[in-house]
Amino acid sequence: MRRHLQGIDHAVVLVRDLDKARDAYTRMGFTLTPRGYHTLGSQNHCLMFGRDYLELLAVPKPHPATRHFSDFLATGEGLGAVALATDDAGALQAGLAADGIEAEAPLDFARPVGHLGDARFRIVQLPLDVSPGCRMFACQHFTREVVWRPEYQRHANGATEIAAVALVGDDVAETARPYERLLATKAEPIAEGLVVRTGGASIAFATARSLAARLPKVGMSARSAPFMAGLFIRVADRDAAAVALAAGGLALARMPDGSIAFDADVAHGVALVFG
Repeated sequence: MRRHLQGIDHAVVLVRDLDKARDAYTRMGFTLTPRGYHTLGSQNHCLMFGRDYLELLAVPKPHPATRHFSDFLATGEGLGAVALATDDAGALQAGLAADGIEAEAPLDFARPVGHLGDARFRIVQLPLDVSPGCRMFACQHFTREVVWRPEYQRHANGATEIAAVALVGDDVAETARPYERLLATKAEPIAEGLVVRTGGASIAFATARSLAARLPKVGMSARSAPFMAGLFIRVADRDAAAVALAAGGLALARMPDGSIAFDADVAHGVALVFG
């Protein structure tokens, strides 16, 4: 793994209507943070886990730093970005430049968190050619104690962390290759295709056919490959999760391996799998 990277920090589901997305994920048994307002104009709800989190993000106001998100939303919702955790955004940018990867300059921003003050971040946006099908950026947290609040880490569905994100590509090896370069690691073979271990949640690469075989009868996004098609959430107890997920009244499917899945149109553009 590349120096100054510590795995996936959070996955970003881009949504057009943040209230509808909040309601859907609440019905799935998640505890959501209150609506946040970034200084860049974007708004969010976060689903906090032990070391990573899922972010529902809307972009009601245009900003140069979020233009990719606005462009993504113009063609539909979905898992549009993945943030990598970094302990030093500036040093990471310098290391990438030394390897010929021209990332954007570090950018600081914040969002108020009630009486706790501001959650403050520094990000480095990575060039699109090193992460086909996904906008990747590195995120350095300065106020983890404000973001990772214990009252938001307890979920009725028992969710504990992001297990993996799944990226669909027509040529799995070709799609994975830029990620190997970015993360300075090698992809490993799995039944569906390839996987890159990040030190946190994994990035899996599959064809549409192989992912459909893994998730039979689960509706996927209609986006053209490559794109982030699946988000896998680890739960403490599958049977307890199934009860909590069914209680929300949303259509779900039980997979052959016992995991539970929602279609992409239910989860705002990404197939969501609990296991």
